[in-house]
Amino acid sequence: MRWLRKFITPLRIIKSLLVIGLSCTFALSGTAFSAGSASQALTMDQVLQMAFANNPDLAAAQWEIGITQGDRQQASLIPNPELSWEAEDTRRNSRTTTVMINQPIELGGKRGARIEVASRAQDAAEIELERKRNALRADVIQAFYNTSTAQQRLLLSRQSLELAQRGLHVAQGRISSGKSSPVEGTRAEVQLSEVRLELNRAERDEANAYQQLARVMGVPLPAFASVSDSSQPMPTVPEPSLLLNRIGQTAELRLAKLQIDQREASLGLEKAQRIPDLTVSLGSQYDERERERVNVVGLSMPIPLFNRNQGNVLAAARRTDQARDLRNASELRLRTEIQTTLAQWKTANTEITSFNQTILPAAQSAVDTATRGFEMGKFNFLDVLDAQRTLISARGQYIQAIAEATDAWVRIERIFGDVDKLTHTP
Repeated sequence: MRWLRKFITPLRIIKSLLVIGLSCTFALSGTAFSAGSASQALTMDQVLQMAFANNPDLAAAQWEIGITQGDRQQASLIPNPELSWEAEDTRRNSRTTTVMINQPIELGGKRGARIEVASRAQDAAEIELERKRNALRADVIQAFYNTSTAQQRLLLSRQSLELAQRGLHVAQGRISSGKSSPVEGTRAEVQLSEVRLELNRAERDEANAYQQLARVMGVPLPAFASVSDSSQPMPTVPEPSLLLNRIGQTAELRLAKLQIDQREASLGLEKAQRIPDLTVSLGSQYDERERERVNVVGLSMPIPLFNRNQGNVLAAARRTDQARDLRNASELRLRTEIQTTLAQWKTANTEITSFNQTILPAAQSAVDTATRGFEMGKFNFLDVLDAQRTLISARGQYIQAIAEATDAWVRIERIFGDVDKLTHTP
């Protein structure tokens, strides 16, 4: 068995070295993360930069530009000539052989119509890439602020835990001195247990938010400790008239308009297909019996007697009408969404201001007053619990208001792109 131990020990060493090497390789592969970034808070600009560089969905969408370029190139090519050979009579002495070159010539502007269709598809791919970049930016903002909100919720849960522990400590002190009933201690313990459950949920939500942020950034695992809460404040709510007047500049409506152009180009191509193509044939024929070679020239063209491509023309015309209606439907939906979203954004901002200036300070003051009054015997513990629950509820509503404002901001970003640049553009 000694020889087996001598063989296994080096294998274990090699395995350990491989594990260390793979770990180092994985750590070095995240070039977007600088040294010590795990201990630093990520900013919005850093997250956006990494997402645009590493997100696989955006990387896949960028290839569509090259695909449409290839389609455009292919559409501009003319048909290849055809070489044919035929023999009449299989006997050598009486056989007649013919060699022909057949060149199809497209009539009716088919090549130009194909190029037009491919060009419109190329333009659509560029606008679609812009739309995906806007969507990715919106996803990053949503994930970033979800993470920031999860961090705030966890911080508030820890503060609520401190409040509950303080209340239990005060209740136990008054119970020990015989000034309060043991029932109040039980209530304080129940309150503490509820707050601990909320803390566990907040920790779980923070971990999930980190994972979602890492996904939109294009990295498999979160390699950061936190995100900066004040790295990029929310922009001011734009005026509805400003956005509604620029609704035609949105990527979605530009893409819908371009789809109408695509359908019209396809209709033109189908109409061009009604005109048959001409095939020109040039060749040479040799007669073994006569020992004579003659030149052969031919023209051929299908007769559009039954199939005049009328079905495809009708379908292309209806698709064009459909694209126009879809464009109108998109504009109506965007106008409604913009107005409702801006109203939600303004309402959420009003709530946030009210919580910051009035509700949260008043709720915190009520907790402090109730706790001091309970220590002095002026209030019972139910007043302390009620004040604590009011503060915890107000904090939850404050977080919800921030989430609603973020959601409205993200929806506008998804439609227009960078809202801050839009509002500062003359």
